[in-house]
This record gives sequence, C-alpha cells and structure tokens, in this order.
Amino acid sequence: MKLALLVRGGCIAAAASLLAAPALAADNPQVAAAIMALARAQWAAEIAGKSGAEQNAATADDYTEFNPDYPTRLEGKAMSTAMTDASGHNDVAVFSDMQNAKVQVYGDAAILTYNFVGIRKDASGKTSPNTAKSTRVYAKIGGEWKLVHANFAPISGR
Repeated sequence: MKLALLVRGGCIAAAASLLAAPALAADNPQVAAAIMALARAQWAAEIAGKSGAEQNAATADDYTEFNPDYPTRLEGKAMSTAMTDASGHNDVAVFSDMQNAKVQVYGDAAILTYNFVGIRKDASGKTSPNTAKSTRVYAKIGGEWKLVHANFAPISGR
C-alpha cells in the first residue's frame, strides 16, 4: 500500500529504495580508528584540564545528548561546552577508556558503541569508578567527522 502511494506521488526513486536490500554497516577499519580516536582525544582533553571548547572540538554545533544526570535531552554544543566549563575541578577524570568498542559505518555516518570505564577523583583525592553503556553518533560534516549525538546510560546494579 505504501509503495503504491509513493509511486503514484511521483517518488519512484523513494519507492525503489524501499525495494533495495537493507543497509548494512561497512567494515572500515580506517574510519573505525578515526572515530575511536576522536572519543579518546575528548577524554584526554578532559583529563588534561582543557577548556570545554577544547574538549568539544570535534562536536557539531547541533549536538544532542542523553545522560543519567539530567532527565531531558541536552541540546547544542554551546550548552555542552558551558556545562563542561561550569563543572569546575572538584571532581575530575583521571582515567577513561572504552571496552568492547564497535564502529558501524553507513556512508557519512558512523555509530560508536562501547562500555565506558573510567576513574574520577574528588577534591579530597578519593577516587571512584565511572562506568556507562555508551553510544556516540558521528557524521561527516565539511569533510570532518563530528559528534552529533551521544547517549550515556548508567550501568545497572551498581
């Protein structure tokens, strides 16, 4: 029924795409390495105490994020940068890494999923684990990979 409506509306190309095989992720080790390097560079900037702008260097202006600290979607690189700068240095990352990383590449889009493992240190020097189930979505914008969306979900049962 949908196909017939699309063809009648003059959308033959759209109808043909519905008949095509489903999109499968390409195995592209170069893109996978570049995407994982972008996440690691962001963490390195955070650990080094760089500004929010430096930490978000590879983030798109219209970036969105879900995380367990806020009940709604966070909107925009500007907000992310301001929140990073406002957080101060009372609780800092001292180690960040990804386990079980997988990058799925769909043309100019790439999805990075991984288990985040990190260590944070508070102002008194006490360390605590920092873990999450993470998804980052990247798009090639102006020839460069940019982070356009992230979802950081808590690990249940901690």
